Amino acid sequence: MFIFFLIIILCLGFFFFFTLSTTPTKLFSSNGPSSYPILGCLPSFYKNRFRLLDWYTDLLSFSPTLTIVVHRLGARRIIVTANPSNVQHILKSNFVNFPKGQPFTEILGDLLGSGIFNVDGELWSTQRKLASHEFSTNSLREFVVKTLQEEVENRLIPLLDEAAERKQVIDLQDVLRRFAFDLVSRVSLGTDPFCLDFSTPISPLVQAFDTASMISAMRGAAPVYAVWKMKRMFNLGEEKKLKEAIQLVHTSVMEIVQKRKTELENAVNVYDYEYKGDDLLSRLLLAGHDEKVIRDMVISFIMAGRDTTSAAMTWLFWLLSKNKNAEEMILDEMNSLINNGERALDFEVLKEMNFLKASLCESMRLYPPVAWDSKHAAADDILPDGTFVGKGDRVTYFPYGMGRMEKLWGKDQLEFKPDRWFEEPVIMSIGGGRLKAVSPYKFPVFQAGPRVCLGKEMAFIQMKYVVACVLSRFEIRPVEEEQPSFVPLLTAHMAGGLKVMVKRRIEYISNCL
Repeated sequence: MFIFFLIIILCLGFFFFFTLSTTPTKLFSSNGPSSYPILGCLPSFYKNRFRLLDWYTDLLSFSPTLTIVVHRLGARRIIVTANPSNVQHILKSNFVNFPKGQPFTEILGDLLGSGIFNVDGELWSTQRKLASHEFSTNSLREFVVKTLQEEVENRLIPLLDEAAERKQVIDLQDVLRRFAFDLVSRVSLGTDPFCLDFSTPISPLVQAFDTASMISAMRGAAPVYAVWKMKRMFNLGEEKKLKEAIQLVHTSVMEIVQKRKTELENAVNVYDYEYKGDDLLSRLLLAGHDEKVIRDMVISFIMAGRDTTSAAMTWLFWLLSKNKNAEEMILDEMNSLINNGERALDFEVLKEMNFLKASLCESMRLYPPVAWDSKHAAADDILPDGTFVGKGDRVTYFPYGMGRMEKLWGKDQLEFKPDRWFEEPVIMSIGGGRLKAVSPYKFPVFQAGPRVCLGKEMAFIQMKYVVACVLSRFEIRPVEEEQPSFVPLLTAHMAGGLKVMVKRRIEYISNCL
């Protein structure tokens, strides 16, 4: 009966598409796409299904408030905003009224379970306090930096050096994703998947993570939510693949958790033990937390850390290849700070690399690793720009669109200009220029407010270190001239990867490692 009803609705959809899509009159009055009874904006959504990000961005740019209201078939109203005042209201001022909500947790719940990125209320608060404590310890930071240095020196640089020697085209996005998965697995689980070893097949766990994240993201982008729910109910198509992938992820991670717990319990003296509680999993186990909670937490951290930094670095390398002056500025800044080789590229030097940080921010402004994020109103509310929000409505803030708003960034908003992040002209910034204090609600790439990303500073250190070490030794040149396509899944990526040639620099900064 339900499938029959769905077929009727879809037939009506095509009828309205062909008969009403050319009619300019909206049947619902709001800033947003044309909407019709029952169908909502399905005709417009269907026509723009391959360019949703730019479609929403276009709509927002014409809205006086930088906010639009979207009516989708079978779903509650969706308020999409690029207004910093609204973002602050959602993420901070009225935080308690904008949890992730059941519609969001349904989409990712099968994969993330009760992990910190998929829960609200007391369960979120408890995990947040726990994670915040661990992330604030010097020992974890030191472990991350040590692991990062090992991964770069022993794996990433040799791999790129070999590609340069062989004059081989490589997919830099794939390399950076493998690198990031190795790093986050070692930090979160204390296990090494050896993804950067191209001589061995990718492990089933890594493939399962890829499949699960891709199909989960497709749920969120579906024009009619009931379709994926029906497929899940009957275990059909993509939902069947998702179920199998999630089962593999959950089983594999739980096996690692239980094995580590047994090893820790059997250790005579934990301080003489091989792991010494350095990785996040060991720390959580030593604190006595429940195995399932730990499983869900580490899965959440892996999902958050594996593709976000690699995506940001991929787009930065592409942008630098098109902006040679910015690339030279990064090299000049590094050379100046290490005083022509007298200082090592350590944690303190990395913190001082302001032009590199500005370049990363500028790259993420244009190509944010997470293109949009949604909350669901717990009660009726009114946003600062006057937009009414009903209980249960989905409220989406939109970093991708915000980075392209002329009202926020000026007429050059589509240009890659790291100097926009400095108080003074960029030419004065080498070796100590002051970065602007940009509101996190104007640039919410790491969220903001109570849910601000705990790993933000670690992410910057990781990205700075990798970019600095790679650029100091190699020239990275894309083999294709075309503008790459930005694909938003749970985390965004470059369609088709970033195919590049790697060339050794004639002179490089020798002690970058």
